[in-house]
Amino acid sequence: MSTAPTTRRRLPIGIQTFADIRRGHYYYVDKTPHIERLVNQNKYYFLSRPRRFGKSLLLDTLACLFEGRQDLFEGLYIHDRWDWQQTWPVIRLSFGSGVMSSRKELDERIRYQLRANRERLGLPALPPTDIPGEFENLVSQAHLHFGQPAVILIDEYDKPILDNILDADRARELREGLKNLYSVLKDADPHLQFVMLTGVSKFSKVSLFSGLNNLNDITLDAPFATICGYTDADIDSVFAPELPGLERQAIKEWYNGYRWGDQSVTAVYNPFDVLLLFQKREFGAYWFESATPTFLVDVLKQRGVFTPSLDRWETEYELLSQFDVDQISTEGLLFQAGYLTLQNVTQPMLGYRQYMLGFPNREVETSLNHALLPALGVEDGPRQRRTLFSCLKSHDLTALETHLKALYAGLPHDWYRNNPIAQYEGHYASVFYSHFAALGLDVTVEDASHHGKVDMTVKFGGHIYLFEFKVVEQLPEGKALEQIKLKGYADKYRASGQPIHLIGVEFSREQRQIVAFEVESLFSAAYD
Repeated sequence: MSTAPTTRRRLPIGIQTFADIRRGHYYYVDKTPHIERLVNQNKYYFLSRPRRFGKSLLLDTLACLFEGRQDLFEGLYIHDRWDWQQTWPVIRLSFGSGVMSSRKELDERIRYQLRANRERLGLPALPPTDIPGEFENLVSQAHLHFGQPAVILIDEYDKPILDNILDADRARELREGLKNLYSVLKDADPHLQFVMLTGVSKFSKVSLFSGLNNLNDITLDAPFATICGYTDADIDSVFAPELPGLERQAIKEWYNGYRWGDQSVTAVYNPFDVLLLFQKREFGAYWFESATPTFLVDVLKQRGVFTPSLDRWETEYELLSQFDVDQISTEGLLFQAGYLTLQNVTQPMLGYRQYMLGFPNREVETSLNHALLPALGVEDGPRQRRTLFSCLKSHDLTALETHLKALYAGLPHDWYRNNPIAQYEGHYASVFYSHFAALGLDVTVEDASHHGKVDMTVKFGGHIYLFEFKVVEQLPEGKALEQIKLKGYADKYRASGQPIHLIGVEFSREQRQIVAFEVESLFSAAYD
Protein backbone atom coordinates (compact mmCIF):
# COMPACT_ATOMS: atom_id res chain seq x y z
CA MET A 1 0.00 0.00 0.00
CA SER A 2 1.47 3.37 -1.07
CA THR A 3 1.80 6.16 1.44
CA ALA A 4 1.20 9.86 0.93
CA PRO A 5 4.31 11.90 0.08
CA THR A 6 5.81 14.06 2.80
CA THR A 7 8.04 16.29 0.65
CA ARG A 8 6.48 19.46 -0.72
CA ARG A 9 6.68 20.03 -4.44
CA ARG A 10 6.00 23.02 -6.68
CA LEU A 11 2.37 24.00 -7.29
CA PRO A 12 1.52 23.82 -11.03
CA ILE A 13 -0.53 27.05 -11.07
CA GLY A 14 -1.26 27.95 -14.68
CA ILE A 15 1.10 25.23 -16.01
CA GLN A 16 -0.58 23.49 -18.96
CA THR A 17 2.51 21.75 -20.35
CA PHE A 18 2.86 18.11 -19.32
CA ALA A 19 6.63 18.05 -19.84
CA ASP A 20 7.14 21.10 -17.63
CA ILE A 21 5.13 19.52 -14.82
CA ARG A 22 6.90 16.17 -15.03
CA ARG A 23 10.40 17.65 -15.25
CA GLY A 24 9.93 20.64 -12.99
CA HIS A 25 9.27 18.94 -9.64
CA TYR A 26 5.59 19.92 -9.68
CA TYR A 27 2.72 18.00 -8.11
CA TYR A 28 0.92 15.85 -10.71
CA VAL A 29 -2.33 13.91 -10.39
CA ASP A 30 -2.10 10.86 -12.63
CA LYS A 31 -4.87 10.99 -15.23
CA THR A 32 -3.39 8.27 -17.44
CA PRO A 33 -5.88 5.57 -16.31
CA HIS A 34 -8.58 7.70 -17.99
CA ILE A 35 -6.34 8.33 -20.98
CA GLU A 36 -5.71 4.61 -21.51
CA ARG A 37 -9.46 4.01 -21.52
CA LEU A 38 -9.94 6.85 -24.00
CA VAL A 39 -7.42 5.72 -26.57
CA ASN A 40 -8.49 2.07 -26.43
CA GLN A 41 -12.26 2.53 -26.61
CA ASN A 42 -13.01 4.98 -29.39
CA LYS A 43 -11.63 7.35 -31.97
CA TYR A 44 -13.59 10.62 -31.86
CA TYR A 45 -14.24 12.40 -28.54
CA PHE A 46 -15.78 15.58 -27.25
CA LEU A 47 -15.40 16.82 -23.67
CA SER A 48 -17.00 19.85 -22.07
CA ARG A 49 -15.70 21.22 -18.77
CA PRO A 50 -15.75 24.71 -17.20
CA ARG A 51 -12.75 26.99 -17.60
CA ARG A 52 -9.58 26.31 -15.60
CA PHE A 53 -10.38 22.63 -15.10
CA GLY A 54 -7.28 21.16 -16.73
CA LYS A 55 -8.56 20.51 -20.26
CA SER A 56 -5.44 21.96 -21.88
CA LEU A 57 -3.15 19.83 -19.71
CA LEU A 58 -5.19 16.76 -20.62
CA LEU A 59 -4.70 17.41 -24.34
CA ASP A 60 -1.00 18.10 -23.87
CA THR A 61 -0.64 14.80 -22.03
CA LEU A 62 -2.36 13.01 -24.91
CA ALA A 63 -0.01 14.71 -27.38
CA CYS A 64 3.07 13.56 -25.44
CA LEU A 65 1.71 10.02 -25.30
CA PHE A 66 1.07 9.73 -29.04
CA GLU A 67 4.44 11.33 -29.78
CA GLY A 68 6.07 8.55 -27.75
CA ARG A 69 7.76 10.69 -25.09
CA GLN A 70 8.25 7.71 -22.80
CA ASP A 71 10.46 9.39 -20.20
CA LEU A 72 7.65 11.74 -19.18
CA PHE A 73 5.43 8.81 -18.15
CA GLU A 74 7.88 7.01 -15.88
CA GLY A 75 6.02 5.90 -12.75
CA LEU A 76 2.56 6.64 -14.17
CA TYR A 77 -0.21 4.11 -14.67
CA ILE A 78 0.04 3.97 -18.44
CA HIS A 79 3.81 3.57 -18.69
CA ASP A 80 3.84 -0.23 -18.70
CA ARG A 81 0.60 -0.48 -20.69
CA TRP A 82 1.67 1.44 -23.80
CA ASP A 83 3.58 0.39 -26.91
CA TRP A 84 6.35 2.99 -27.00
CA GLN A 85 7.65 1.66 -30.33
CA GLN A 86 4.74 3.29 -32.14
CA THR A 87 4.34 7.03 -32.62
CA TRP A 88 1.79 9.16 -34.48
CA PRO A 89 1.89 12.66 -35.98
CA VAL A 90 -0.02 15.05 -33.72
CA ILE A 91 -1.88 18.09 -35.07
CA ARG A 92 -2.81 20.61 -32.40
CA LEU A 93 -5.17 23.58 -32.67
CA SER A 94 -6.11 25.94 -29.85
CA PHE A 95 -8.33 29.01 -29.67
CA GLY A 96 -7.61 29.73 -26.02
CA SER A 97 -5.48 32.85 -26.43
CA GLY A 98 -6.66 36.25 -27.56
CA VAL A 99 -10.06 37.43 -28.74
CA MET A 100 -11.13 37.26 -32.38
CA SER A 101 -13.94 39.63 -33.28
CA SER A 102 -14.36 38.92 -37.01
CA ARG A 103 -14.34 36.07 -39.49
CA LYS A 104 -11.19 37.54 -41.04
CA GLU A 105 -9.31 37.43 -37.72
CA LEU A 106 -10.50 33.87 -37.11
CA ASP A 107 -9.41 32.69 -40.56
CA GLU A 108 -5.98 34.29 -40.04
CA ARG A 109 -5.60 32.51 -36.71
CA ILE A 110 -6.60 29.18 -38.26
CA ARG A 111 -4.18 29.55 -41.18
CA TYR A 112 -1.35 30.50 -38.83
CA GLN A 113 -1.92 27.37 -36.77
CA LEU A 114 -2.16 25.12 -39.82
CA ARG A 115 1.17 26.50 -41.08
CA ALA A 116 2.77 26.07 -37.66
CA ASN A 117 1.70 22.43 -37.55
CA ARG A 118 3.15 21.81 -41.03
CA GLU A 119 6.48 23.30 -39.96
CA ARG A 120 6.60 21.36 -36.69
CA LEU A 121 5.87 18.11 -38.52
CA GLY A 122 8.44 18.85 -41.24
CA LEU A 123 5.89 18.93 -44.07
CA PRO A 124 6.47 21.04 -47.21
CA ALA A 125 4.71 24.40 -47.47
CA LEU A 126 1.39 24.42 -49.30
CA PRO A 127 0.29 27.03 -51.85
CA PRO A 128 -2.54 29.16 -50.37
CA THR A 129 -6.00 27.71 -50.82
CA ASP A 130 -9.19 27.66 -48.76
CA ILE A 131 -9.09 26.61 -45.10
CA PRO A 132 -10.82 23.22 -45.55
CA GLY A 133 -8.36 22.42 -48.34
CA GLU A 134 -5.34 23.40 -46.23
CA PHE A 135 -6.57 21.41 -43.22
CA GLU A 136 -7.42 18.36 -45.31
CA ASN A 137 -4.01 18.47 -46.98
CA LEU A 138 -2.25 18.78 -43.62
CA VAL A 139 -4.00 15.68 -42.30
CA SER A 140 -3.43 13.53 -45.39
CA GLN A 141 0.20 14.64 -45.82
CA ALA A 142 0.94 13.92 -42.15
CA HIS A 143 -0.41 10.39 -42.65
CA LEU A 144 1.63 9.89 -45.82
CA HIS A 145 4.84 11.36 -44.39
CA PHE A 146 4.86 9.42 -41.10
CA GLY A 147 3.17 6.25 -42.30
CA GLN A 148 0.71 6.51 -39.40
CA PRO A 149 -2.70 8.23 -39.26
CA ALA A 150 -2.79 11.60 -37.53
CA VAL A 151 -3.96 12.55 -34.06
CA ILE A 152 -5.97 15.79 -33.88
CA LEU A 153 -6.35 17.68 -30.60
CA ILE A 154 -8.44 20.87 -30.55
CA ASP A 155 -8.51 22.97 -27.38
CA GLU A 156 -11.09 25.68 -26.57
CA TYR A 157 -12.93 24.79 -29.77
CA ASP A 158 -15.79 27.16 -28.91
CA LYS A 159 -14.01 30.20 -27.46
CA PRO A 160 -14.26 32.45 -30.57
CA ILE A 161 -18.05 32.08 -30.41
CA LEU A 162 -18.31 32.54 -26.64
CA ASP A 163 -16.15 35.67 -26.75
CA ASN A 164 -18.79 37.23 -29.03
CA ILE A 165 -21.96 35.64 -27.68
CA LEU A 166 -23.56 39.02 -26.88
CA ASP A 167 -23.38 39.99 -30.56
CA ALA A 168 -25.51 37.31 -32.22
CA ASP A 169 -24.58 38.24 -35.80
CA ARG A 170 -20.87 38.21 -35.06
CA ALA A 171 -21.17 34.98 -33.09
CA ARG A 172 -22.93 33.31 -36.03
CA GLU A 173 -20.22 34.55 -38.39
CA LEU A 174 -17.50 33.02 -36.21
CA ARG A 175 -19.51 29.84 -35.76
CA GLU A 176 -19.62 29.42 -39.54
CA GLY A 177 -15.87 29.96 -39.71
CA LEU A 178 -15.27 27.20 -37.18
CA LYS A 179 -17.78 24.93 -38.91
CA ASN A 180 -15.80 25.45 -42.10
CA LEU A 181 -12.75 24.05 -40.28
CA TYR A 182 -14.36 21.22 -38.33
CA SER A 183 -16.32 19.93 -41.34
CA VAL A 184 -13.03 18.46 -42.66
CA LEU A 185 -12.98 15.85 -39.87
CA LYS A 186 -15.90 13.87 -41.30
CA ASP A 187 -14.23 12.92 -44.60
CA ALA A 188 -10.72 12.69 -43.15
CA ASP A 189 -11.52 9.50 -41.25
CA PRO A 190 -9.08 7.20 -43.18
CA HIS A 191 -6.22 9.51 -42.16
CA LEU A 192 -7.11 9.78 -38.45
CA GLN A 193 -6.02 7.73 -35.45
CA PHE A 194 -7.60 9.78 -32.68
CA VAL A 195 -9.54 13.06 -32.41
CA MET A 196 -10.47 15.04 -29.29
CA LEU A 197 -12.12 18.43 -28.96
CA THR A 198 -12.54 20.22 -25.65
CA GLY A 199 -14.33 23.40 -24.64
CA VAL A 200 -16.67 24.98 -22.14
CA SER A 201 -19.96 24.74 -24.02
CA LYS A 202 -21.62 22.07 -26.07
CA PHE A 203 -22.81 23.38 -29.41
CA SER A 204 -25.04 21.07 -31.41
CA LYS A 205 -23.48 18.78 -33.98
CA VAL A 206 -25.79 20.23 -36.61
CA SER A 207 -24.67 23.81 -36.02
CA LEU A 208 -20.94 23.20 -35.75
CA PHE A 209 -19.78 19.74 -36.81
CA SER A 210 -21.63 19.22 -40.08
CA GLY A 211 -22.36 15.50 -40.09
CA LEU A 212 -19.67 14.33 -37.68
CA ASN A 213 -22.20 12.02 -36.03
CA ASN A 214 -19.60 9.65 -34.61
CA LEU A 215 -18.26 12.28 -32.21
CA ASN A 216 -18.56 10.65 -28.78
CA ASP A 217 -19.57 13.18 -26.12
CA ILE A 218 -18.10 11.91 -22.84
CA THR A 219 -19.06 14.97 -20.78
CA LEU A 220 -21.55 13.04 -18.63
CA ASP A 221 -20.08 9.55 -18.98
CA ALA A 222 -19.48 8.08 -15.52
CA PRO A 223 -16.12 6.41 -16.41
CA PHE A 224 -14.73 9.86 -17.30
CA ALA A 225 -16.35 11.88 -14.51
CA THR A 226 -12.95 12.58 -12.90
CA ILE A 227 -10.86 12.94 -16.06
CA CYS A 228 -10.37 16.61 -15.13
CA GLY A 229 -10.18 18.00 -11.61
CA TYR A 230 -8.94 16.59 -8.30
CA THR A 231 -10.77 14.05 -6.14
CA ASP A 232 -10.76 13.86 -2.34
CA ALA A 233 -8.34 10.95 -2.65
CA ASP A 234 -6.01 13.12 -4.74
CA ILE A 235 -6.07 15.89 -2.14
CA ASP A 236 -5.32 13.47 0.70
CA SER A 237 -2.54 11.64 -1.12
CA VAL A 238 -0.83 13.75 -3.80
CA PHE A 239 -1.22 17.04 -1.93
CA ALA A 240 -0.82 15.69 1.61
CA PRO A 241 2.23 17.91 2.33
CA GLU A 242 0.09 21.03 1.71
CA LEU A 243 -2.71 20.15 4.15
CA PRO A 244 -1.19 20.98 7.57
CA GLY A 245 -2.55 24.30 8.79
CA LEU A 246 -5.71 24.13 6.66
CA GLU A 247 -9.07 22.80 7.86
CA ARG A 248 -9.73 19.75 5.68
CA GLN A 249 -13.54 19.87 5.94
CA ALA A 250 -13.53 23.54 5.00
CA ILE A 251 -11.52 22.73 1.85
CA LYS A 252 -14.20 20.24 0.89
CA GLU A 253 -17.11 22.57 1.61
CA TRP A 254 -15.54 25.49 -0.23
CA TYR A 255 -14.13 23.84 -3.34
CA ASN A 256 -15.36 20.27 -3.87
CA GLY A 257 -18.69 19.23 -5.35
CA TYR A 258 -18.44 19.31 -9.15
CA ARG A 259 -20.12 16.21 -10.50
CA TRP A 260 -20.60 14.98 -14.08
CA GLY A 261 -22.91 12.01 -13.80
CA ASP A 262 -25.38 10.63 -11.31
CA GLN A 263 -24.89 10.65 -7.55
CA SER A 264 -22.73 7.52 -7.71
CA VAL A 265 -19.83 9.27 -9.49
CA THR A 266 -17.03 10.91 -7.55
CA ALA A 267 -17.21 14.67 -7.14
CA VAL A 268 -14.12 16.73 -7.96
CA TYR A 269 -12.41 19.99 -7.07
CA ASN A 270 -11.54 22.73 -9.52
CA PRO A 271 -7.70 22.52 -9.68
CA PHE A 272 -7.31 26.29 -9.94
CA ASP A 273 -9.06 26.84 -6.58
CA VAL A 274 -7.10 24.16 -4.75
CA LEU A 275 -3.72 25.26 -6.04
CA LEU A 276 -4.36 28.92 -5.17
CA LEU A 277 -5.53 27.89 -1.69
CA PHE A 278 -2.34 25.92 -1.11
CA GLN A 279 -0.24 28.84 -2.31
CA LYS A 280 -2.02 31.67 -0.46
CA ARG A 281 -3.02 29.61 2.61
CA GLU A 282 -6.39 31.33 2.93
CA PHE A 283 -9.83 30.69 1.48
CA GLY A 284 -11.02 32.85 -1.39
CA ALA A 285 -13.23 32.82 -4.48
CA TYR A 286 -10.23 32.25 -6.75
CA TRP A 287 -12.00 30.56 -9.66
CA PHE A 288 -15.06 32.80 -9.61
CA GLU A 289 -13.03 35.99 -9.49
CA SER A 290 -10.71 34.91 -12.30
CA ALA A 291 -13.18 35.59 -15.14
CA THR A 292 -16.88 35.44 -14.29
CA PRO A 293 -18.68 37.00 -17.28
CA THR A 294 -21.07 39.93 -16.77
CA PHE A 295 -23.06 38.21 -19.51
CA LEU A 296 -24.08 35.50 -17.03
CA VAL A 297 -25.43 37.98 -14.47
CA ASP A 298 -27.21 39.94 -17.20
CA VAL A 299 -28.97 36.80 -18.46
CA LEU A 300 -30.15 35.85 -14.97
CA LYS A 301 -31.39 39.40 -14.44
CA GLN A 302 -33.21 39.59 -17.77
CA ARG A 303 -34.88 36.23 -17.27
CA GLY A 304 -36.01 37.00 -13.73
CA VAL A 305 -34.39 33.93 -12.21
CA PHE A 306 -35.69 33.03 -8.73
CA THR A 307 -32.34 32.80 -6.97
CA PRO A 308 -33.38 30.32 -4.23
CA SER A 309 -34.14 27.85 -7.03
CA LEU A 310 -30.50 27.86 -8.17
CA ASP A 311 -29.59 25.22 -5.60
CA ARG A 312 -32.51 22.94 -6.52
CA TRP A 313 -33.04 23.31 -10.26
CA GLU A 314 -34.92 20.48 -11.95
CA THR A 315 -34.33 20.01 -15.66
CA GLU A 316 -34.02 17.53 -18.50
CA TYR A 317 -31.08 16.63 -20.71
CA GLU A 318 -32.44 18.56 -23.69
CA LEU A 319 -32.33 21.81 -21.74
CA LEU A 320 -29.10 20.91 -19.97
CA SER A 321 -27.28 20.57 -23.28
CA GLN A 322 -29.07 23.39 -25.12
CA PHE A 323 -26.45 25.93 -26.09
CA ASP A 324 -26.28 27.80 -29.35
CA VAL A 325 -26.04 31.37 -30.56
CA ASP A 326 -29.80 31.78 -30.89
CA GLN A 327 -30.91 29.46 -28.12
CA ILE A 328 -29.20 29.25 -24.73
CA SER A 329 -31.20 27.70 -21.93
CA THR A 330 -30.59 29.18 -18.49
CA GLU A 331 -29.73 25.81 -16.99
CA GLY A 332 -27.49 24.96 -19.94
CA LEU A 333 -25.55 28.18 -19.45
CA LEU A 334 -25.18 27.75 -15.69
CA PHE A 335 -24.25 24.07 -15.92
CA GLN A 336 -21.79 24.25 -18.77
CA ALA A 337 -20.07 27.33 -17.35
CA GLY A 338 -19.62 25.58 -13.99
CA TYR A 339 -21.93 27.63 -11.76
CA LEU A 340 -24.31 24.71 -11.23
CA THR A 341 -23.48 21.03 -11.20
CA LEU A 342 -25.35 17.73 -11.13
CA GLN A 343 -26.67 16.86 -7.68
CA ASN A 344 -28.99 14.02 -8.56
CA VAL A 345 -30.08 12.03 -11.60
CA THR A 346 -33.24 9.95 -11.63
CA GLN A 347 -34.79 7.74 -14.29
CA PRO A 348 -38.55 7.58 -13.61
CA MET A 349 -39.05 5.53 -16.76
CA LEU A 350 -36.79 3.77 -19.24
CA GLY A 351 -35.09 6.22 -21.57
CA TYR A 352 -36.16 9.32 -19.64
CA ARG A 353 -33.88 11.01 -17.12
CA GLN A 354 -34.45 13.95 -14.82
CA TYR A 355 -31.59 16.04 -13.51
CA MET A 356 -31.32 18.05 -10.32
CA LEU A 357 -28.78 20.88 -10.45
CA GLY A 358 -27.31 22.82 -7.56
CA PHE A 359 -24.30 24.83 -6.48
CA PRO A 360 -21.15 22.71 -6.40
CA ASN A 361 -19.74 24.37 -3.30
CA ARG A 362 -19.67 27.34 -0.94
CA GLU A 363 -17.34 29.39 -3.17
CA VAL A 364 -19.74 29.41 -6.12
CA GLU A 365 -22.91 29.88 -4.06
CA THR A 366 -21.42 32.80 -2.14
CA SER A 367 -19.80 34.49 -5.12
CA LEU A 368 -22.68 34.15 -7.57
CA ASN A 369 -25.20 35.50 -5.07
CA HIS A 370 -22.77 38.30 -4.27
CA ALA A 371 -22.67 39.18 -7.98
CA LEU A 372 -26.47 38.95 -8.31
CA LEU A 373 -27.41 41.28 -5.45
CA PRO A 374 -26.97 44.49 -7.50
CA ALA A 375 -29.21 42.93 -10.17
CA LEU A 376 -31.81 42.43 -7.45
CA GLY A 377 -31.66 46.12 -6.51
CA VAL A 378 -29.44 45.85 -3.43
CA GLU A 379 -26.95 48.69 -3.17
CA ASP A 380 -23.91 49.13 -0.91
CA GLY A 381 -23.44 45.37 -0.58
CA PRO A 382 -20.33 45.44 1.66
CA ARG A 383 -22.05 47.57 4.31
CA GLN A 384 -25.19 45.44 4.15
CA ARG A 385 -23.19 42.25 4.64
CA ARG A 386 -21.28 43.70 7.60
CA THR A 387 -24.55 44.61 9.27
CA LEU A 388 -26.06 41.19 8.64
CA PHE A 389 -22.97 39.50 10.06
CA SER A 390 -23.10 41.69 13.16
CA CYS A 391 -26.76 40.80 13.79
CA LEU A 392 -26.14 37.08 13.46
CA LYS A 393 -22.92 37.10 15.44
CA SER A 394 -24.77 38.58 18.43
CA HIS A 395 -27.93 36.55 17.62
CA ASP A 396 -29.88 39.81 17.91
CA LEU A 397 -33.14 39.10 16.09
CA THR A 398 -34.56 42.55 16.81
CA ALA A 399 -31.55 44.10 15.09
CA LEU A 400 -31.91 41.56 12.26
CA GLU A 401 -35.52 42.65 11.72
CA THR A 402 -34.47 46.32 11.65
CA HIS A 403 -31.66 45.55 9.21
CA LEU A 404 -33.83 43.58 6.80
CA LYS A 405 -36.60 46.18 6.78
CA ALA A 406 -34.00 48.84 5.99
CA LEU A 407 -32.60 46.62 3.24
CA TYR A 408 -35.98 46.38 1.50
CA ALA A 409 -36.76 50.03 2.09
CA GLY A 410 -33.51 50.84 0.27
CA LEU A 411 -34.50 49.11 -2.96
CA PRO A 412 -34.89 51.96 -5.49
CA HIS A 413 -38.42 52.62 -6.72
CA ASP A 414 -37.10 53.23 -10.23
CA TRP A 415 -35.59 49.76 -10.09
CA TYR A 416 -39.05 48.26 -9.48
CA ARG A 417 -40.46 50.00 -12.54
CA ASN A 418 -37.64 49.03 -14.88
CA ASN A 419 -36.59 45.57 -13.77
CA PRO A 420 -38.48 42.41 -14.84
CA ILE A 421 -37.40 40.56 -11.69
CA ALA A 422 -39.58 42.86 -9.56
CA GLN A 423 -42.69 41.73 -11.42
CA TYR A 424 -42.97 38.40 -9.67
CA GLU A 425 -43.54 37.50 -6.03
CA GLY A 426 -40.35 35.48 -5.73
CA HIS A 427 -38.30 38.67 -5.89
CA TYR A 428 -38.74 39.17 -2.15
CA ALA A 429 -37.39 35.73 -1.32
CA SER A 430 -34.60 36.15 -3.91
CA VAL A 431 -33.28 39.27 -2.17
CA PHE A 432 -33.57 37.57 1.22
CA TYR A 433 -31.81 34.36 0.20
CA SER A 434 -29.08 35.98 -1.92
CA HIS A 435 -28.27 38.44 0.88
CA PHE A 436 -27.63 35.59 3.33
CA ALA A 437 -25.90 33.34 0.80
CA ALA A 438 -23.56 36.15 -0.33
CA LEU A 439 -22.17 36.29 3.22
CA GLY A 440 -20.95 32.68 2.89
CA LEU A 441 -23.36 31.29 5.46
CA ASP A 442 -24.54 27.69 5.67
CA VAL A 443 -27.86 28.20 3.87
CA THR A 444 -30.29 25.45 2.86
CA VAL A 445 -33.24 26.27 0.61
CA GLU A 446 -36.43 24.24 0.98
CA ASP A 447 -34.97 22.28 3.88
CA ALA A 448 -36.93 19.04 3.81
CA SER A 449 -38.35 17.21 6.81
CA HIS A 450 -40.96 14.50 7.07
CA HIS A 451 -43.54 17.29 7.57
CA GLY A 452 -42.63 19.26 4.45
CA LYS A 453 -40.12 21.93 3.50
CA VAL A 454 -39.32 25.16 5.28
CA ASP A 455 -38.34 27.92 2.86
CA MET A 456 -34.84 28.54 4.21
CA THR A 457 -32.57 27.30 7.00
CA VAL A 458 -29.46 29.15 8.16
CA LYS A 459 -26.91 27.68 10.56
CA PHE A 460 -24.47 30.07 12.17
CA GLY A 461 -22.59 30.36 15.44
CA GLY A 462 -24.26 27.36 17.05
CA HIS A 463 -27.77 28.64 16.29
CA ILE A 464 -30.32 27.41 13.74
CA TYR A 465 -32.67 29.84 11.99
CA LEU A 466 -35.77 28.59 10.16
CA PHE A 467 -37.40 31.10 7.80
CA GLU A 468 -40.81 30.84 6.15
CA PHE A 469 -41.87 33.50 3.61
CA LYS A 470 -45.35 34.69 2.67
CA VAL A 471 -46.48 37.47 0.35
CA VAL A 472 -49.59 39.40 1.48
CA GLU A 473 -51.46 42.24 -0.18
CA GLN A 474 -50.92 44.85 2.51
CA LEU A 475 -51.53 43.82 6.13
CA PRO A 476 -49.72 41.06 8.03
CA GLU A 477 -51.62 37.80 8.44
CA GLY A 478 -49.36 35.83 10.78
CA LYS A 479 -49.46 32.75 8.58
CA ALA A 480 -45.72 32.35 8.00
CA LEU A 481 -44.79 31.64 11.63
CA GLU A 482 -47.97 29.64 12.06
CA GLN A 483 -46.95 27.32 9.24
CA ILE A 484 -43.50 26.68 10.75
CA LYS A 485 -45.09 25.65 14.04
CA LEU A 486 -48.00 23.75 12.51
CA LYS A 487 -45.76 21.73 10.21
CA GLY A 488 -43.20 20.99 12.91
CA TYR A 489 -40.29 22.11 10.76
CA ALA A 490 -38.07 22.39 13.85
CA ASP A 491 -38.51 18.75 14.87
CA LYS A 492 -35.55 17.48 12.84
CA TYR A 493 -33.23 19.81 14.76
CA ARG A 494 -34.50 19.24 18.31
CA ALA A 495 -31.88 16.61 19.11
CA SER A 496 -29.06 19.00 18.24
CA GLY A 497 -29.38 20.85 21.53
CA GLN A 498 -28.78 24.13 19.66
CA PRO A 499 -31.07 27.15 19.98
CA ILE A 500 -33.64 27.15 17.17
CA HIS A 501 -35.27 30.36 15.98
CA LEU A 502 -38.56 30.14 14.07
CA ILE A 503 -38.98 33.26 11.93
CA GLY A 504 -42.07 34.03 9.88
CA VAL A 505 -41.52 36.80 7.32
CA GLU A 506 -44.40 38.40 5.43
CA PHE A 507 -43.86 40.78 2.52
CA SER A 508 -46.47 43.29 1.40
CA ARG A 509 -46.88 43.33 -2.34
CA GLU A 510 -48.40 46.80 -2.16
CA GLN A 511 -45.89 48.34 0.28
CA ARG A 512 -42.89 46.43 -1.11
CA GLN A 513 -41.73 45.90 2.43
CA ILE A 514 -41.55 43.41 5.27
CA VAL A 515 -44.76 43.91 7.26
CA ALA A 516 -44.35 40.97 9.65
CA PHE A 517 -41.20 39.53 11.22
CA GLU A 518 -42.44 37.14 13.89
CA VAL A 519 -39.98 35.17 15.99
CA GLU A 520 -40.28 32.29 18.36
CA SER A 521 -37.07 30.88 19.85
CA LEU A 522 -36.74 27.35 21.16
CA PHE A 523 -33.91 26.48 23.53
CA SER A 524 -32.65 23.11 24.67
CA ALA A 525 -34.57 23.37 27.95
CA ALA A 526 -37.78 23.35 25.93
CA TYR A 527 -37.04 19.79 24.83
CA ASP A 528 -36.61 18.27 28.28
